[in-house]
Amino acid sequence: MTAAPYSSLRCLHAIVHGKVQGVNFRAYTLEKAFSLNLKGWVQNTINGTVEIVAEGNEDSLGTFLEFLHIGSPSAFVTHVDVTWEEATGQFEDFRVRHFSF
Repeated sequence: MTAAPYSSLRCLHAIVHGKVQGVNFRAYTLEKAFSLNLKGWVQNTINGTVEIVAEGNEDSLGTFLEFLHIGSPSAFVTHVDVTWEEATGQFEDFRVRHFSF
């Protein structure tokens, strides 16, 4: 089975609000993204949210978005802001970005 060209993929840009820092949210997000074969990144932000950019097929991104509303076992997600875009194919993998506060 070959991968679909990036032009048939979508990009999800999400900001997750709530108790999402200091609760292994990024680690669980990384694990979930790998399991769904998504590409992109996750990072903490200075305002206490977690920002995610993920590219993949729509079914995988839908499953990923469901996960983002729950997060890690210690997280408490209040809401998720989502923007959908066309994929660019710029990512080679999914990784944690470290934001400098």
